[in-house]
Amino acid sequence: MNIGRFYRKAVAAGIAADLRGKKEIDRLLAEAAEEYKGAAAEDKEFFDRDRLFNPYADTRLLTGDPETPVRRILAGIDIDGGELHLARSLNREPAGPKIDLVLSHHPLGPAQYRMYDVMRLQAGLLALHGVTVSVAEQLMDKRIEEVERRLLPANATRTMDLARALGLPLICLHTVADNCVTNYLTKLFAAKKPSRLKDLVRLLRAIPEYERSFRLQAPPKIINGKDSHSCGKIFVDMTGGTEGAKEIFDKLVSGGVSTIVGMHMSEEHLANARKAGINVVIAGHIASDVLGLNLLLDDVEKDGRLDYVCVSGFERIRRMKPESKQAGRRRSPPPR
Repeated sequence: MNIGRFYRKAVAAGIAADLRGKKEIDRLLAEAAEEYKGAAAEDKEFFDRDRLFNPYADTRLLTGDPETPVRRILAGIDIDGGELHLARSLNREPAGPKIDLVLSHHPLGPAQYRMYDVMRLQAGLLALHGVTVSVAEQLMDKRIEEVERRLLPANATRTMDLARALGLPLICLHTVADNCVTNYLTKLFAAKKPSRLKDLVRLLRAIPEYERSFRLQAPPKIINGKDSHSCGKIFVDMTGGTEGAKEIFDKLVSGGVSTIVGMHMSEEHLANARKAGINVVIAGHIASDVLGLNLLLDDVEKDGRLDYVCVSGFERIRRMKPESKQAGRRRSPPPR
């Protein structure tokens, strides 16, 4: 597998896990193609052509030749200068593992600048949970503008520039992985139907990535509601860039949602959730990111197994199908 195929397979896996469905993704890609076709010649130079096959602006191959073969990846939730220098050092060691690609979950470079664009995904998911789509879109428009302004002064290319200077291919896989964890947990809760919040937390603890977070003393936490409270209808809020509109909680309650399961929540958002009377379970930011990235990589590795050097909060945990010759879960050694 080369880096370009790895990238496209990751995008395809993210699309397959997108709860909005293939029809909506096809519409977005068709709109991008029409925009490119109708662009003036001087504007086409600046058009991001990845949009023609990748609807997630926060997922990009940032540096490196797409034709480069990839066998071993240095992967982390956040990648900065330290991780890049580690990759370079490993490549310079005669007996060390050779790193073909550095993978960051969180967006960098142009993928960070454009992260606000993927937040439109949230309106579609809110509509699936009973929120009137026009209300969801208008509330998200306001929040998207806030996030876009916040990103404007960022020096987002710093890590990307260092990777280029060190000759290291760099990729970031954000919403594609977040789609995977959202899809996985949504289907899990639908199948298992946890009755109480304590039952929901128990389900999370049975998942290796969250089991690990218990051992690291950062377990899932109920931050609104009590463990004896009923779960009711559950909304898994884990994809779409970053936190959505703080005014959305009463709209979710009106749509029948009783419990939100998220990665994180600001104090202002939590205050509004409490006013709305909705249960909130924080599954954990890093643990949820790790789960999403592992699910994504499982899909990518159907073409062949890859090796990993795990850093920055990431641990590679595989879920193998029963018919596989390597059936069973394989995981790297637990942290010390």
